[in-house]
Amino acid sequence: MENLDHTSGINQRRQWLFVFLVGLFVTNAITAELISNKLIEIPFSFSVNGSKFGPFITIVGVIPWPVVFILTDLLNEFYGEKAVRRISWITAILIAYCFIIVSIALNLPAKEIPGSSLATDAEFKKVFGQAQLVIVGSIAAFLVSQLMDATLFHWIKRKTGNKLIWLRSTGSTVVSQFIDTIIVLYIGFVLPGNMDLKTFFQVAPTNYFLKLLIAIALTPLIYLGHYLVKRYLEKDNIK
Repeated sequence: MENLDHTSGINQRRQWLFVFLVGLFVTNAITAELISNKLIEIPFSFSVNGSKFGPFITIVGVIPWPVVFILTDLLNEFYGEKAVRRISWITAILIAYCFIIVSIALNLPAKEIPGSSLATDAEFKKVFGQAQLVIVGSIAAFLVSQLMDATLFHWIKRKTGNKLIWLRSTGSTVVSQFIDTIIVLYIGFVLPGNMDLKTFFQVAPTNYFLKLLIAIALTPLIYLGHYLVKRYLEKDNIK
């Protein structure tokens, strides 16, 4: 009976942790899409052979993605490739649903009341009125990169076993985010004519390099996340 209670407790913790991680994952992914209509400067620069790189210009939506990277790794590690694939499809559908609601809101005329500081139609459209191909590119990039991340993560894990957490975490992210960068910029900006190929080949490496730096910088947090999850799931065994 004690063993059954122990097993039940572990299963409940796994379920509650899964719900929390998925909720946080979906929230960060949708938030990143909604706030991406703004550029920011990252005050980081360095020189290589006399050539200066930086500071870097990128979209503000890059802020929630470090959390998405960590959550993708934890879900891959503790719940498996199949779970991550399902979560990725569900998240892509929810992102599309979110943009449908935003589109409806954009087409409803604002009621301007004297003395009110709420957004006008023009202000609301400026913030949320992203081009349709940008939305399509964002969803396609997210879905393809997440599915590729899950596949590469578990391919590396099968080759290395439970060792080298940093390799499967960072390695899968490095490749998947390269694909993400190419897809979102090409579909969202090159296809509609808002960016020529010359600019594309200038912007894409910069955005990818930032994601690469983020992935490398997150390595200690990934190990910390693994430790905390294992401790939470196995706390009944801690005497």
